[in-house]
Amino acid sequence: MHELLADYQSTIYALGALSTLMLVQLLVADIAGIKAGHIPGAAITGGHERFLFRAARTVANINESIAIFLLAVLFCLFRGASPEATSGFCWLYLGARVAYVFCYYFNIKLLRSISFILSLIGIAGLLFIGFTS
Repeated sequence: MHELLADYQSTIYALGALSTLMLVQLLVADIAGIKAGHIPGAAITGGHERFLFRAARTVANINESIAIFLLAVLFCLFRGASPEATSGFCWLYLGARVAYVFCYYFNIKLLRSISFILSLIGIAGLLFIGFTS
């Protein structure tokens, strides 16, 4: 198995980095909830003006797209798509997600939307190279 994935080491590191980002997002949201006195499991009230709301939305938003991303990565791996292109689109997705998180934390709406679009381009790119391999 290791030999099969040797060419995809950069992609594998991107997956590890993405896991780290997700863990950090979860911890930030949990700490924000504790500081705000939020009752776990209760709906988060308010809107974008509250940091807790924005932190929780970053977690929810990545959870909405992560399955598609992971399936697209697996599709590329099983299809034998270009390791360089697969890695490039993985890192695009990850970089866009990192930017998205910071834009959401600091409530920078336009850049947040651009970051989200770039993450979708990363997924679409993975699907494209998977289908054309």
